[in-house]
Amino acid sequence: MSGGSAAPKPGEPGVRAGRAAGPGHALARFVRLFQSGRLLQDGSPGGPVLRLLVRWVRRPLLPAVRLWRRNIQLRVVAATLLMSLGVVLLLGFVVIGQVRNGLLEAKEKAAQSQAAGGFTVAKEKADAPAAPGAREGDGTNGRSGRNSVNWRSDLVEQLASGGPGAFNVVALSPDAADAVSTSRAPRVSGGVDFASVPADLRTAVAQGTGPFQTYAQIKYTGATEAREPEPGLIIGKRLNDVDRNAYELYYIFPLTQEEQSLNLVKVTLATAGLFVVVLIGAIAWLVVRQVVTPVRMAAGIAERLSTGRLQERMKVTGEDDIARLGEAFNKMAQNLQLKIQQLEELSRMQRRFVSDVSHELRTPLTTVRMAADVIHEARGDFDPVTARSAELLGDQLDRFESLLSDLLEISRFDAGAAALEAEPIDLREVVRRVIGGAEPLAERKGSRIRVLGDEQPVVAEADARRVERVLRNLVVNAVEHGEGRDVVVRLGAAGGAVAIAVRDYGVGLKPGEATRVFNRFWRADPARARTTGGTGLGLSIAVEDARLHGGWLQAWGEPGGGSQFRLTLPRTADEALRGSPIPLEPEDSRRNRERGGAQDAKETAQRLASVPLQPGADRSAQAGAPGVPAPPRTTATVDPAALPGSGARVVARPTGERPSESESDRFDHDRSDHSVRRAPEREDTIRGR
Repeated sequence: MSGGSAAPKPGEPGVRAGRAAGPGHALARFVRLFQSGRLLQDGSPGGPVLRLLVRWVRRPLLPAVRLWRRNIQLRVVAATLLMSLGVVLLLGFVVIGQVRNGLLEAKEKAAQSQAAGGFTVAKEKADAPAAPGAREGDGTNGRSGRNSVNWRSDLVEQLASGGPGAFNVVALSPDAADAVSTSRAPRVSGGVDFASVPADLRTAVAQGTGPFQTYAQIKYTGATEAREPEPGLIIGKRLNDVDRNAYELYYIFPLTQEEQSLNLVKVTLATAGLFVVVLIGAIAWLVVRQVVTPVRMAAGIAERLSTGRLQERMKVTGEDDIARLGEAFNKMAQNLQLKIQQLEELSRMQRRFVSDVSHELRTPLTTVRMAADVIHEARGDFDPVTARSAELLGDQLDRFESLLSDLLEISRFDAGAAALEAEPIDLREVVRRVIGGAEPLAERKGSRIRVLGDEQPVVAEADARRVERVLRNLVVNAVEHGEGRDVVVRLGAAGGAVAIAVRDYGVGLKPGEATRVFNRFWRADPARARTTGGTGLGLSIAVEDARLHGGWLQAWGEPGGGSQFRLTLPRTADEALRGSPIPLEPEDSRRNRERGGAQDAKETAQRLASVPLQPGADRSAQAGAPGVPAPPRTTATVDPAALPGSGARVVARPTGERPSESESDRFDHDRSDHSVRRAPEREDTIRGR
């Protein structure tokens, strides 16, 4: 079934009427929502606040999203750029990792070789014999002669002189008490802070005999030598001095040069990678443009062909696949042009034939009508068979005249000669005239026509004759197919639109028939007789009248549940419609009733679950529990025709007993006429709980 769109009416959600909105009111409402804890709940009044926030965030992105969805060239180029950027980044990480590992490996080998030579020199210097000619007691003979205060300083200075700027040497005592001694205090070169040696490395050197290494940040001290810390490689070993006291000797190799080399490689790779990505993007843009440009040209020509410019063709150059596509497109356009021209010529001939035949038939029809009127007036002098023939002749002439008028009207629409004489009218007057003309037929069918929503004026700029013809067709069809049940005509107005809906409760429409019902000469049941002599063109003319106004004529129906036809017109001529004040699917449809019943059952279950069982309560209240019989319950059916103000009556019956067909039909048909929303307490009372 076709769905209907409805514009919100004043007083309904979505429209705030009669209340000024300001910053203070909005702030107070936000505070109330926050205090009640319903700001983030689904389906709560806080929901629209979050939706507005999301909409405010998405609004600046909509143009970019729209461009992304419509431009295939942009998507291809962007995807190419992203993929090439990913490949370049991956290759860059791999290359940088390999270069870094190579630089560090080469640095480690050179540092280990240098440190091993220094450790050997320090050991040899500590184990060297005393110099010849040294005298007793002068502090220079024997091993005591080499136990000088400056021995470690001389050692550090001698070792560091082998690579100024390439590495530094640090000599430390393993014990903190020895560090206080002048002869065993820390010795450093190059202004290096001896605290740069990590504690875990010192622990490993103190406990082991071989050389150990680690990476650490090298710090510097001194006013003239102070500079930023830099990464470095530290290699240390435990040795003995001339007095056979243990000390720690460390070689510190700065990695500044390797870091500069690595940064140079990074900059080079980044520059080359950026250049490659831009180049690939430009190449992709040029390649895709060669393919997309003909497609865009074909799309533009197709749009112009759809507007009626059938002479448009694509410009074809070359012999590649795109050229073959252009040639095929041009051939297709040429064939379509020829076919459309043939169909237009045939349609023109058919319209001319219908128009000519209709005009030519009016003269003999007038003569036949005059003769039939004479015979019909004199039928009292005929025998019964001849009198009945005269009556049938008059009825069929009436139907023939109606068919001829419809054919002439259809020919005017086909020829584009239909003119709209719009003026401000109150649609309530049109509805009253239509209902007044359809009341005799409704009385014969046993139906009743009721009008809802006519309390306020419903004014629109429209052609009163055409609107009346549309409504007459809808009301007569509703009465004829309503199976003797009531017909409801509902009026509504909201925003820039007005609507009239005609609801019946007859046989309804099957799935898919709501769109075919406006076809010419289409009938839902071909075997069904037309007691009023319909021509099968009424709804076709009605939908053309609605389109002439710039409005909509839509249908809804369900098998056995009746149907509803809705006419929506703009308030002012040439105003575009954005919605309808009346929903296309009525509130009393089978689907809405099932949905409402499920919601009521859920609310009832929640309400019963929230009531605790009282100790002294009647056992009958526990009906439904295991072993407890359920007492008979009764439900109450309200006759909608007798709601407040019309002598309401309540019919009680045991639960499970179905109401009679007449009561059920009357309830289903009339419940939509009263827009009453009952509170839960009121609903429980009516249900007999």
